Amino acid sequence: MEHEFYMQRCLALAIKGLGNVSPNPMVGCIIVHEDQIIGEGYHQQFGEAHAEVNAVKDVFERHGDKATELLKKATAYVTLEPCAHFGKTPPCADLLIKHQIKKVVVGNTDPFESVNGKGIEKLKNVGIEVVSGVLDEECKLVNRRFFTRIKEHRPYFILKWAQTADGFFAPEDQSQRWISGAEAKVLTHQWRSEEDAILVGKNTVLVDNPQLDTREVFGKNPIRLVIDKNLDIPLNFHIFNDVAKTIIFNEVKTDVVGNIHFVQMEDMHFYLPQKIAYQLYLMDIQSVIIEGGANILSQFITANLWDEARIFTSKTTWGEGVKTPLINGKIREEISVGNDRLQILKR
Repeated sequence: MEHEFYMQRCLALAIKGLGNVSPNPMVGCIIVHEDQIIGEGYHQQFGEAHAEVNAVKDVFERHGDKATELLKKATAYVTLEPCAHFGKTPPCADLLIKHQIKKVVVGNTDPFESVNGKGIEKLKNVGIEVVSGVLDEECKLVNRRFFTRIKEHRPYFILKWAQTADGFFAPEDQSQRWISGAEAKVLTHQWRSEEDAILVGKNTVLVDNPQLDTREVFGKNPIRLVIDKNLDIPLNFHIFNDVAKTIIFNEVKTDVVGNIHFVQMEDMHFYLPQKIAYQLYLMDIQSVIIEGGANILSQFITANLWDEARIFTSKTTWGEGVKTPLINGKIREEISVGNDRLQILKR
């Protein structure tokens, strides 16, 4: 149980990087000496120091001249296998070897081709004891976005919508009408700050003129993805403002105007979700939250290109309107958010 206890702390550190390290994984690391945590760290920002580097640095900041000897007798716990290759930073396996760490406990092996067992092999080759697979499933859950991108060559797709108690998604007359409450709105903005991008279709933009930002919370704005086949959205709509990069998938042109990127596609009425998934993979976009409309959501469901669905159900009834998308999934969580009920499904 000792390994699991310390790995839980690593996971708590890892998720602090949510929304800031993509397309890298979220990683937490702690260093333990005689049942005391002597240093800890996590990957805070893409392109900057990895978790192991920050944890070792923390040991030196806390313990000064004693740090070198403490590390030689210490165990490092890390949620993901230490990297073995030179990327934007040097290999973390080499760092642990340099400081003669006695033992390394790992959550997941890294599926990335340049690592995938090579980090563990490096450590073992110099006599460092390695224990792997500790809280394996919990570590995979934290890095589900990263694992999906590496293994399936596509982003992690999260579907999100609100529905009435009697199963309606939007008014038939395309008027703007709120379903969920203020608490759900704040939570939605928090979710946006945690993902790389947000995707909507043309009709959603024309009806709601959404800003697709995170103004209700403190956090980065996601990249805005809009499907607009014939470029029908007027240029004075919010999606063309400068608060976030915006990508417009269309059949008319490829161009870059300021922060607006027009990406031309052929035959968008065929295999649209698959085409978008591939384009986003090439752009290193690791996760996408899809917020509408009903047709776009249904296309991704039909294509089986979704990983989570987050569905708010209000207590109001309409009696008529656009029916909510049909989805089959396993309920992972069910909670109350204000007056609404939130279900989180996994595929």
